[in-house]
Amino acid sequence: MNFIITGGAGFLGVNLTRYLLERGHAVTCVDITEFDYADCKDHVHAIKADIRDKAALVQAFAGADIIVHTAAALPLYSKEDIYSTDIVGSRNVVEAAFENKARRLIHISSTAVYGIPDHHPLVETDQLHGVGPYGEAKIEAENICAEYRAKGMCVPIIRPKSFIGPERLGVFAMLYDWAHTGHNFPVLGSGDNLYQYLDVEDLCQAIYLCATLDENIVNDTFNIGAKNFGTMRQDFQAVLDKAGYGKRILPFPAAPVIWMLRVLELFKLSPLYKWVYETASKESFVSIEKAEHVLGYAPKFSNKDALLRNYAWYLENLPKFQHASGVSHRVPWKQGALGLVKMLF
Repeated sequence: MNFIITGGAGFLGVNLTRYLLERGHAVTCVDITEFDYADCKDHVHAIKADIRDKAALVQAFAGADIIVHTAAALPLYSKEDIYSTDIVGSRNVVEAAFENKARRLIHISSTAVYGIPDHHPLVETDQLHGVGPYGEAKIEAENICAEYRAKGMCVPIIRPKSFIGPERLGVFAMLYDWAHTGHNFPVLGSGDNLYQYLDVEDLCQAIYLCATLDENIVNDTFNIGAKNFGTMRQDFQAVLDKAGYGKRILPFPAAPVIWMLRVLELFKLSPLYKWVYETASKESFVSIEKAEHVLGYAPKFSNKDALLRNYAWYLENLPKFQHASGVSHRVPWKQGALGLVKMLF
């Protein structure tokens, strides 16, 4: 099949590209940045385009069988960029797919649409309440998908937990940096809260199932996450243990630290945004039973597996990005004031 991936030059995009190429499919990457992965660059048709440019998308999507919409402005972007990319851009993607009569469009949403919940596990029919511009925009993007489902289009929606694996940096680079340089690592609250992550390869499996199974099965919404996961303290400790310095996860009272992080975020002195620090001390996991029963989804990696696989990639590739920073998952986020705090640990 001919797959088109919006945001194909990003962390999820390149992992999905490799996954699809291994299975013999043609892949076109549509991204605002260059597709610069040497291992698969020669096997990908790369189109440089902004999803906010609908005319470019209509042209790019010609002949597509499956479109996987991964492109998004992440929470560290400005509110204006988040809304214009994640809402307007998503509408452009859906409309361009519809006009090109693509067989199906798979939309990658987020469990951020559930906000800060009062119960667990979360299921797909739970109320949606986005926290901040990113969560709000993800909900609106899902509404656009529902609008086109009603027009007869096949639009599977995947809500993944925070996913990690090769090429993933962003906020997780902070944990890996502190582990690699021999520091303890702080967590909000006791650290005994269950917190579910997801390996990117398992997410690729879910996407592929939504691309290949009968449309009457997949034209729905699915939570995707790890099946085996522990507490924040247990899973993060595995990374510190791997680093080999004998360092520990250190719990801190959540309330005062959250107030401090709110101030740091206000003055752009911390990479941590509201949804991260408001949920870090709380339980956070979704039910994947629907995906298991309907799609046959069978995740291979536990939280610890995913974190350690990502940490191994981090160490192997550290010279490439050691002095880089930005707001995407492909580069470390600037630690700001938290980089100074590290010296105390």
